[in-house]
Amino acid sequence: MDVNQIRKTFIDFFVEKAQHTFVPSSAVIPYDDPTLLFANAGMNQFKPIFLGQVNPKSEQAKLKRAANSQKCIRAGGKHNDLDDVGKDTYHHTFFEMLGNWSFGNYFKKEAIGWAWELLTEVYKLDKNRLYVTYFRGDPEKGLDEDTEAKNLWLQFLPEERVLPFGMKENFWEMGDQGPCGPCSEIHYDKVEGRNGAPFVNADDPTLIEIWNLVFIQFNREADKSLRPLPNKHVDTGMGLERLTSIIQQVPTNYDTDVFMPIFKAIQEVTGFPHPYGGKVGKDDPDQVDMAYRVIADHIRTLTFSITDGAVPSTDGRGQVLRRILRRAVRYGDQKLNAPSGFFSKLVDIVIENFGTFYPELKKNPEHIKMVLTREEEMFNKTLKKGIVEFDKMIKKTTTGTLSAENAYFLATCYGFPIDLTTIMAEEKGFKVDIAGYEALCDAQSEIDRTRQKQKKIELTLGAEAIANLKNKDIKTTDDSFKYQQQEIQTTIKAIWDGSNYIDSLTQQGQLVGIVTESTNFYPEQGGQIYDVGQFSFVDDQKTVFDVKDCKVFGGYVLHIGYLSFECNKLSVSDKVELTVDYVRRSPIMSNHTSTHMVNFALRKVLGDMIDQRGSFVDNSRFRFDFSFGRGMTREELAQIDSIVNETIAKHLPVHAKEVQLAQAKKINGLRAVFGEIYPDPVRVISIGASVDDLLANPTNPEWSNLSIEFCGGTHLTNTKQAELFTITSEEALGAGVRRIVAVTGSEATATFENNKKLEQRFNDALKLTGSDLSKEIVALLNVLQITTLSASARMSLVETLKTLQALQRKQAKEAEGNQSQLAQSYVDSVADKLVEKNTLVHADLINLTSNNPLITETIKKIQAKSPNTAIILVSPDEEKGKATAIAIVPTTSDVAKNGLTAKDWIAHVAQVLGGKGGGKVDVAQGVGSKLECIDDAILAARSFAEKFVSK
Repeated sequence: MDVNQIRKTFIDFFVEKAQHTFVPSSAVIPYDDPTLLFANAGMNQFKPIFLGQVNPKSEQAKLKRAANSQKCIRAGGKHNDLDDVGKDTYHHTFFEMLGNWSFGNYFKKEAIGWAWELLTEVYKLDKNRLYVTYFRGDPEKGLDEDTEAKNLWLQFLPEERVLPFGMKENFWEMGDQGPCGPCSEIHYDKVEGRNGAPFVNADDPTLIEIWNLVFIQFNREADKSLRPLPNKHVDTGMGLERLTSIIQQVPTNYDTDVFMPIFKAIQEVTGFPHPYGGKVGKDDPDQVDMAYRVIADHIRTLTFSITDGAVPSTDGRGQVLRRILRRAVRYGDQKLNAPSGFFSKLVDIVIENFGTFYPELKKNPEHIKMVLTREEEMFNKTLKKGIVEFDKMIKKTTTGTLSAENAYFLATCYGFPIDLTTIMAEEKGFKVDIAGYEALCDAQSEIDRTRQKQKKIELTLGAEAIANLKNKDIKTTDDSFKYQQQEIQTTIKAIWDGSNYIDSLTQQGQLVGIVTESTNFYPEQGGQIYDVGQFSFVDDQKTVFDVKDCKVFGGYVLHIGYLSFECNKLSVSDKVELTVDYVRRSPIMSNHTSTHMVNFALRKVLGDMIDQRGSFVDNSRFRFDFSFGRGMTREELAQIDSIVNETIAKHLPVHAKEVQLAQAKKINGLRAVFGEIYPDPVRVISIGASVDDLLANPTNPEWSNLSIEFCGGTHLTNTKQAELFTITSEEALGAGVRRIVAVTGSEATATFENNKKLEQRFNDALKLTGSDLSKEIVALLNVLQITTLSASARMSLVETLKTLQALQRKQAKEAEGNQSQLAQSYVDSVADKLVEKNTLVHADLINLTSNNPLITETIKKIQAKSPNTAIILVSPDEEKGKATAIAIVPTTSDVAKNGLTAKDWIAHVAQVLGGKGGGKVDVAQGVGSKLECIDDAILAARSFAEKFVSK
């Protein structure tokens, strides 16, 4: 069986034999789960079910049994296999996890029975090589031995192959709090005919764990105690790569058809003379096979992650991906002599191998290649610089160990993964202070976490809090009123203070969350900001609660805020009227509907390969992230503005209706965000055609000319209500992902007014000359930085600014030529007269602004004809508000012999100008700001020098 057949067999078994629902893999980039960098287990997408936070209207809420193959990445965070990849034959950063789940349906008996049947009767694995483990209990923690699982396994295996282990191996926990329970692992011995029991959980590559059956039956409380769950769940995970190596009877995961085609492609694109040989450690002294494994693993990770919307960058998951890419490129370059740009050429083989089961890979392969190519080019540049810096560090290292600070500097400034630094150090006979490096990383992580916590304090409803609501028979919040713009009356059902439910709220300033029977507030979700507003008592309309935030957990809407200063007490069962701040919501609706129009316009202008990568909508502006490989031009930005504003001007109706998900997906031209989980029924937003018309003829080609999307947000009823639209900025988020920020309504109107005023001011500046132009250019630079403008207008004004600066340079050059002519005319008019009269000192005004070299040159030209004359020239500069004086006293002149020095002469004149001067006996210069005293300064210069003439 090839790997595709093995995967299909697993899914078919649970779908056909055990009536499970096939659920496609979620993206490796977790949406709506900030706790994870990447999807690292099959259960990630089902966490809302286990936590009791699932949207009651979603497809997940209907699931009882599920099966799939989940794309997983373990690199960074708690589960991090990155540093081990390549060193052995069983670690991966990317892998597939086969899994089956029960959500309060079946439990241990069925899970164990089906696992045994699939492995031994369907896959035909040798029963004599199978070992299983179960939880032996922990009396100190009050946990009993899992005798139920043990006895179930004894139906299939002898007792010597049913082995007990402790908390570390056989008790699974989602986190410090939350669902948890014992687990049972299935291990397979690759060595035939031996007693493999001593090698179970001994980290032996010949006896490996292939399947873990987790029995979720407890909840870990905040006080670390365990509470039995009312509904018991099953969560299993089996590594597809490991299973494939067993079924295909090859030594390791890397010897399967999962990797062998990639190895062949690596050899082809690198031109390396030897194929992959499977060697490890000392048997692989040049680390050639290690390089093959690193590159093969990492190209899978990056191809899948970039497809799912991630990009290498400087922080978070982007930083991890950048490290993975650079690790692969370095091994290719250093170990296989790979040519520059080799890595992106491996994308095709990954898509060829996995694109049938994961069709999203085929959607835009050129985007993946473009991202990888750019990143590889960037790393090649920093690699060379980093190696130079590394060599300098090594030369200064006298202890034989590269310091943690140096390793951290290489990582943060040059992007060197720590394993790269370690390898380079080992090659030169040095070690690296790994412990110190990790401590520095941990310290920085702690700083980052502290900063993040300081940003915002939030109230949340966890699994326990939600379970308590359900135990009290409190139904999930009826939020059907959130799309209506009117007050509603309802009842307070619960008050949550962050750790406990309280009956009454009496403390002013205490942040709490209130659950009501129904609500007209929109909780933050789907990229749209929350509503704010007030609660009032129904009988006297007095404001009793100020809502500052609004969130939803498992169908319960939590109104977060404070007791009003007008109220002393608010209690459960109080009747209240809910008033949303609809003035604030109005621009939110305008901005949200405009994200749909922008999504449509982007595809029209840039092409249908554009994919939404995220959005955020509030009451002042919105941002929209999308996949695209370059910055947009001024013409493209203007075209987007034009298309959206034309749509607004057409006064098109905006239709919204809930539709069965399967039916909605058939509509031609419909756009959905890949990786996002939609409820069923799903809300369809259509601009220009009713949803009923779409459903009546879903394949109509005309629908591709409309904006049709899944969306649960609040929207306008007609595009005219948006009034006006413009993009205010466009920038790169990372390789292959762009972000635009845009405004609508009054914000857009103000922006267009700014455009018009600045365009006029820039055009007027083209008529200016001299100092007026120079001053205006400085002013315009400042205005550009602080004024909100349309992105296309800003780009146009930047071009005009360049024209103004060129004009300024041209005028300056012309002025310089004019001043040279003026200087020469002055020389011609003065020099001969000084010679004729044998003038010993000459003090005068000359209009050469602050051109000191030209003033000096003018004096020297005069003295070339009259070498016995000491000269001082004073030049005003109105634009800079100063006057410059320069004096040259030839050492052979009569006045110099009588004691006149340029330094003393300038000091006297500069004092009259209100400034200072200095220099040598023969040459000196000074400056002062009293332009009104220039005539006085020249007279003072003459009288001062005359004293040295008569000696």
